Amino acid sequence: MAFVDFLLSLPLLQTSLVLLVILIVGLYIFLTVTTIRKPNLHRYDSEKYFLTGNGDERRPFPELDDPSSLSLSLIVPSYNEETRLPSMLDEALAYLEQKKKDEGGSFTYEIIIVDDGSKDGTSKVGMEYTKKYGHEKIRVLTFEKNRGKGGAVRMVRIFKKTEIFEAKNFPMQGMLSSRGKHLLFADADGATRFSDLTKVESALNKIAPDENTPAISVGSRSHLQDDAVAERTFLRNFLMYGFHFLVWFLCVRGVKDTQCGFKLFTRSAARLLFPSVHIDRWAFDVELLYIAQCLKISIAEVAVNWQEIEGSKMVPFWSWLQMGRDLLLIRLRYLFGLWRIKEKSN
Repeated sequence: MAFVDFLLSLPLLQTSLVLLVILIVGLYIFLTVTTIRKPNLHRYDSEKYFLTGNGDERRPFPELDDPSSLSLSLIVPSYNEETRLPSMLDEALAYLEQKKKDEGGSFTYEIIIVDDGSKDGTSKVGMEYTKKYGHEKIRVLTFEKNRGKGGAVRMVRIFKKTEIFEAKNFPMQGMLSSRGKHLLFADADGATRFSDLTKVESALNKIAPDENTPAISVGSRSHLQDDAVAERTFLRNFLMYGFHFLVWFLCVRGVKDTQCGFKLFTRSAARLLFPSVHIDRWAFDVELLYIAQCLKISIAEVAVNWQEIEGSKMVPFWSWLQMGRDLLLIRLRYLFGLWRIKEKSN
């Protein structure tokens, strides 16, 4: 009561300032208690190896800090994608094999299928392709537990009584295990036509003449927005516009479509970006691009063909709310210095 009486005795402006300070301090304390400062790079022992397809022979994945040994690494994050994965892989392999033939064998590639703790036969499907094409071209990274983006579940472990551990988003693990000069992650649903890689790669080459120049080329569906608006309900359009505004206002400017699952990186850009990413769910892409803009990494945005595929893991209303919350947390945690950006690769 004494504190309330003290506030009431102050002029309105001073009262407002005191309350604002209390709010900021309270927010900082809350964020400090609920935030893990460093990204988690932990892997279970089984996640450090891939099967060759010849019996049970295991071999260790390489590291992102190693020199590149291939032209392209394609990372395919997959959660319960037993049904949709084959058509996506068939399209990707047809394009990549033709590109290899056209370039006289100088083009080399690998596909890393990251099974994010699926409950179906996603890893089994991936291993069938490994047996068919060989482990030098196709590798399967299977997580012991689901880690996010395939749903709203995150892995939790207690470090201290007040700390909550947020697991790393699964495309990152694929990136850290890749060998390519360029690294692409593409959604397992095959919504983006893989042949558009030609345009995305051309845009990357214009801003990054070699793998040592940090740069990103992102696929974009913004040119399709008018048609999408016409087909969607008022609520979905309201949530979409609200999300786009929050992305622009809080985190990323100059990129019209941050969420398209078709992004290409130079190896040096991947080394800088992925060890700093904290978010493990749908707003992962936004934090990634936010870090890139903070580091002044060049970003090209390229229109790609896209079609909606049945079986999306997003729940329209709740996923949008979750992303909005994560956008606010991204901005606040970096603003208060609770999350820091690694500015140099090893």
